[in-house]
Amino acid sequence: MNKTKHPTPIDRAIKLDPSQVIMSKMDSGGIIEYANDYFMEICGYEVYELMGKSIDVLRHPDMPEVIVKLIWERLNKGENIHALVKNIAKDGSFYWMLTNFKTKYNKDGSIQSHYANRKAAPNDAIFQIEKLYKILLGIEKGKGSEIAEKYFQGLLEEKQQTYDAFIYRG
Repeated sequence: MNKTKHPTPIDRAIKLDPSQVIMSKMDSGGIIEYANDYFMEICGYEVYELMGKSIDVLRHPDMPEVIVKLIWERLNKGENIHALVKNIAKDGSFYWMLTNFKTKYNKDGSIQSHYANRKAAPNDAIFQIEKLYKILLGIEKGKGSEIAEKYFQGLLEEKQQTYDAFIYRG
């Protein structure tokens, strides 16, 4: 996915309503095709500003490349994935979401689109994953994404967990 220039992040977290679901649909290349009203409210964009844009416009700089790569690898294989994602709103504030991605197929078996249902992430999960993401970002910056990916795989092997399980148990 392409890197997108974001507004300067501000140190302000958006508190998500735990009873609300943020929903979106993107094509197989990550272009946003639909977002529900709560999604639009949280991200601060108008519908006309967000539709047709890459999902990367919402990617917070604190999201490690390793995690983004993992998400897209799994989605491109047609595998569902649960991920803890930090997004950036139009004004530079941020929000954490527990995201469940699912893939929809064409009649010929090719990937048509990806759906994402998101809920407010539990504070303990955010606390746990923030530590990991900071480590991964540091490795990416100093040694590159490939070394960060090896570190991440080693961590998961040590814990005998998948990424999906790790975000729930830490």
